Parts: sequence; C-alpha cells; structure tokens
Amino acid sequence: MPEDKKPVVVDNPWSKLRQYTPARIALGRAGTSLPTKPHLEFQLAHARARDAVHHELDVARLEATLAARGHAVQVLHSAAGNRPMYLQRPDKGRRLDAASRRLLEEMARPDEGYDVVFVIGDGLSSFAIEENAAPFLDVMLPPLAAEGWRVAPLMIVREARVAVGDEVGELLGAGMVVVLIGERPGLSSPDSMGIYMTLKPRVGLTDEARNCISNVRREGLSYDMAVHKLVFLMTEARKRGLSGVQLKDEAETPAGALATSSRSFLIEQQ
Repeated sequence: MPEDKKPVVVDNPWSKLRQYTPARIALGRAGTSLPTKPHLEFQLAHARARDAVHHELDVARLEATLAARGHAVQVLHSAAGNRPMYLQRPDKGRRLDAASRRLLEEMARPDEGYDVVFVIGDGLSSFAIEENAAPFLDVMLPPLAAEGWRVAPLMIVREARVAVGDEVGELLGAGMVVVLIGERPGLSSPDSMGIYMTLKPRVGLTDEARNCISNVRREGLSYDMAVHKLVFLMTEARKRGLSGVQLKDEAETPAGALATSSRSFLIEQQ
C-alpha cells in the first residue's frame, strides 16, 4: 500500500484475544487515540453503568412477579430515605428504618424458626435484581424445599446495602441470611447480581463473616452454577457452624458445567 494510503485505524496484534473476553483489550488506535467505534462503545457502557446506579427498583413489579410464583413477599426499607441519601450515606443502607423493624418484630413465625431468610436488595444496580433475582430463585428454592429447609418469606429491601440482611435475619431469628443484591456496575456488566451468605446473622457483623458469590447474570456465572455453589456453602455452614473466611468454596464443578476446548489462546491452532 502506498505511503499516503495507510489505514486510519491501526489494528492491535492481540485482536484475536478479544474472542475470549468482553474486556476492552486490543482495541487498535487511530493516531494516538482510540478509534471512534470503541470510544463510542465506552461512552455507552459508562452511561449504562450510571443508569444502573441511579435506577429505582420497580418494587411493585418484582413483588408481583414473586407472588405469582407462589412466594410470600414482604417489602421493607432501609434507613436511607431516598436514592441520593443511599449513595451519600452507606451506613444508612445497612440498617432498617423504624417501620420495617416494627413490622419484622410483630411478624408471626413458626415455633421451630426459620433456617434461612432470603433478602433481595436493590444495591448499586437495580437492573441486576430486576433481571436476575426471580429466575435465580426459581432454580434455588426447589432443592431447599426438597431438603426440608424452613425458608422465611422473601424480603425485598429498598435502598439496601449487604449488611441490612444481618438485621433482617436477627429480627426473624433465622439461622442464616442470603442477600441477593445488585453489584457495583462495571463497564461491561451493569446487570451483575451478588449473593452473600451469613450464618447466625446479627447487627455488627463484618464482611469476614460472609461468603460471596459474584457476577451472577446471563453473561456471567449461570444460575445453575450459582445455586450449586450456594447450596454447598449453606449446607456446610450449617454442618460446621461457621461462615465467611473460615468456610471455603470447595464445591466440585458439576460434570459438563464448564465447556472444555483444545484451543489455546496463546498458540493459535492451524
């Protein structure tokens, strides 16, 4: 090609690696800058992440969706009265407001108590909860019922941080709490749901007492795999009487769950 006909966009020699990851690698360059297309894609991803943080959870729709599946549902609210307060005061999102505490204190419960309560919190991405919470529970709850777990009504908490689940579990006297919450959105994953399991929940626990399963979404960790991991952790936590850093995820990967390939991303097969 003549010198004056050089391409505007210079490809990155690692461009073939892009098929293995959604990360922004090997984007090429135009002069000293990004080409226009990946630059615009970055701006769109950033806008989606911002929208995920500020989007209000459609509580009525989620409650109706769960109720239509036959679940008892209770809607609660954290001490953060609105979204701006939630973002500015993380401590408010870790505790319930007074009305929600009274509601749980007065709630009827079985004499034998609950083994687990599932808390659904909007967190930093309501999109994640709207997209993933109900289908995840569709896979999660049947095996618990088959094993005789006593599951409390589902608790939806608005303006929630992870630690609010400790107060919910303590007020209900549940043996453990599982919090489903929208994770901080990334630039390729504004809809990622996190799962936090804590044994013997009570106000004042720190993150070392929790087990986390992250990136649960259709393009990330599958619902089946997340359920497999969570059932293992819940079963072992109850058996050993501990959770958090002392409890490791030693669940074996189910046969066929991970596709294997003979290709290497380091050495291209001819």
